[in-house]
Amino acid sequence: MSEWRKDPIVDRWVIISTERGKRPFDYREFPEEQGSVQHCPLCEGNEKQTPPEILSYRAPGTEKDMPGWWVRVVPNKFPAVRTENAPELQRRGVYEHMNGTGAHEVIIEAGQHTHGLETQTKKQVEEVIWIWRDRSLDLRKDKRLKYIQIFKNTGSTAGASLQHTHSQLIATPMVPVEVRQEIEGSRDYNIKNGTCVICDVLNQEIFEEERLVARGTHFVAFSPFASRFPFETWIVPKEHQHDFVSIREEQVHELASVLRSVLCKLAAIIKNLQYNLVLHTAPVNTEDERHYHWHIEIFPRLTNIAGFELGTGYYINPTPPEMAAKMLRETQETCLNLERKGTEVRQYV
Repeated sequence: MSEWRKDPIVDRWVIISTERGKRPFDYREFPEEQGSVQHCPLCEGNEKQTPPEILSYRAPGTEKDMPGWWVRVVPNKFPAVRTENAPELQRRGVYEHMNGTGAHEVIIEAGQHTHGLETQTKKQVEEVIWIWRDRSLDLRKDKRLKYIQIFKNTGSTAGASLQHTHSQLIATPMVPVEVRQEIEGSRDYNIKNGTCVICDVLNQEIFEEERLVARGTHFVAFSPFASRFPFETWIVPKEHQHDFVSIREEQVHELASVLRSVLCKLAAIIKNLQYNLVLHTAPVNTEDERHYHWHIEIFPRLTNIAGFELGTGYYINPTPPEMAAKMLRETQETCLNLERKGTEVRQYV
């Protein structure tokens, strides 16, 4: 049974999850040379090794929890939170806690055994983005949920316990501190200047160019001015949008291309690329935060957070973002120009 516990000093919640402690015994990494495909629970053909699927994009005529899919969503086998838990706040002295309410899902990003989105076709990455949107739209129907966090861990250093390319979604009954700070900062900036802080950041990055990684019609990728980590990269829509689910078809096409390109460039520079990806968007079922601007943040795992960072919240980044962006801009993409065959492409409205 999981439980939310609130830190009585700062406004931060922590999930205490005993079920996650079971994870290493079942969800461990299998080296390629030892037949990972046969044992990997996320590979097509091994559907019975996962909980029953929530949603999949699959060929017409194929059945749920059977082969024939190209993107698939299942409940996490070892969930940090559960939808069936009731969020009843309880107090004990100075402490506040409640049941581990929420949703925890795994988005399996390909049927074949592969390590990353950069090894997928642009069309396949588009499908992943669409299923992120579809699950976000569905989960917000549960009015108990206030935030839907989509994230991706790639590599053991980044917290991944399976090699097969996948992302995750955890929906929570409160807005996380990190996102709330971004929202409050965006709101304060809007009150003071009458504009969106991220829109203004984009305008300056496009004008100065020195931290740009990629620029398209709809999206800009750049190394943030105050990057916390080496090669930290943000992908941001040029159009002001506070909610990720408002993304349009032409934006999905370009986002897939930009995201894949950025990951290819990072993989070309960083041997055995391991990274975390997080999608920050506006909360759900609460005040409409239209001054916020959704975006994707990518953090290659090249340095460790140590005592100074833990003690102060300040980060020491040994790689200037201007240098990182220049290297990424000048790096020749090494991703294969793959063509996806043998699947039906879903039509969206």
